[in-house]
Amino acid sequence: MTSCCSSKPAPKIKDLDALTKVYASLADPTRLRILALLRDGEICVCHLHASLDVPQPTASRHLAYLRKAGLVDARRQGIWMHYHLTPQDNPVVAAVVAASLHALSHTEASVKDERRLQVARKAS
Repeated sequence: MTSCCSSKPAPKIKDLDALTKVYASLADPTRLRILALLRDGEICVCHLHASLDVPQPTASRHLAYLRKAGLVDARRQGIWMHYHLTPQDNPVVAAVVAASLHALSHTEASVKDERRLQVARKAS
């Protein structure tokens, strides 16, 4: 089997559960917006919830879902968690995530979220 855009054979999906988790994670607008914000690097949860204009517990719940799916990871700094995208080893999952991030970069919501992120970062 070859992929539609390359003469190379398409990668085989060895773990259908992983792909299913990714698609389930991408099925929520708030989680998509989080991924779009994280595409340029690490962000503190305090800035994420301000950028999304959602309560901090809501942002944390969606981030926990994305962590469980293996799409984001976090590190603690003091009382705050800082989140970043997780590099994907599975080429199929990586392609799905990359395509989603590309599509998100063309949405009005993503542009507004980025503006709010800049304001939140300047305010802190």
